Amino acid sequence: MNYRVIALMLVCVAVVAAAGCLGVPSKILEQSSGSTEPANIYQGSNAVRVSSDEGLSYGTPVPVPTAAPVAGSVPGIETRIIKTAFVTIEVKDVAGSVDAIRNLVTAKGGYLSSSSISEGYNNRLSGTVVLRIPQAEFDTVLAGVKAIGTVRSVSTHGEDVTEEYVDIQAQKTSYQNQLVQYNEIMKKAVNVSDVIEVQRQIDRVQTELNRLEGRLKYLNSRIDMSTITVNLQEPEPVGGETGHSFVTTINEGISGFFGMIDLIIIILFTLLPLMILGAIGYGIYRWRKGKQPARAPAELTEKK
Repeated sequence: MNYRVIALMLVCVAVVAAAGCLGVPSKILEQSSGSTEPANIYQGSNAVRVSSDEGLSYGTPVPVPTAAPVAGSVPGIETRIIKTAFVTIEVKDVAGSVDAIRNLVTAKGGYLSSSSISEGYNNRLSGTVVLRIPQAEFDTVLAGVKAIGTVRSVSTHGEDVTEEYVDIQAQKTSYQNQLVQYNEIMKKAVNVSDVIEVQRQIDRVQTELNRLEGRLKYLNSRIDMSTITVNLQEPEPVGGETGHSFVTTINEGISGFFGMIDLIIIILFTLLPLMILGAIGYGIYRWRKGKQPARAPAELTEKK
């Protein structure tokens, strides 16, 4: 047999085998052969098996969440801004100022999210309050807070979350459409395995929906109700941080007295080895001097 004919036949066999490997899914082949086994409905990367008396049926593909348009690229998209502010003010009465801020915020439809007052050295009070107020009243309340005392520092920040907000809404709509599709598939499922698979997909979609709805609620809360954190502190007393006090002066004098005694004791014990060595040396000197013979006065005069 001609080798060229054999080679051509082998090439044809390889082409047919490759076509079989890359051909239609086995479920379609089963349907065409009249099989009554449950068929697969392919939706993106997931395959949901449903039973049908008419063999394989293809439903409307379940939409996959897509990215939302970039904020500002589509006209009519409302800008979403989270506003926050941090203020440090000096007031004469911290407790009274907290009450004044509470009344101001309540009158503007807001509330105190948290508040704390602490006492420092020399009975000097300080406090921190966190305000939640409607975004429309943000500037008004901020101006009212600054008017309560002397402003030491103030900073404001606006976080644009429009893109995230729109993206979450788009994902939520897509998952809602998926949920409708899976519920329709559930009505047609008759086998237990089909019901379990579809229910699993429904639970997955519902979990994603709950997560997105929770994130939207959080964003809406931060957007609708702005946050202002106010640090309150009383002014420094006249004469310094602690002011003038005779009792404090006496206490400091007593403390200095005992401190001096402590210093003397420390120096004494530090120099004690040198003092001991000096005493020993002086004793040796006196001992050696005592052993020398005494000289007569005449000898001393002659030497002079």
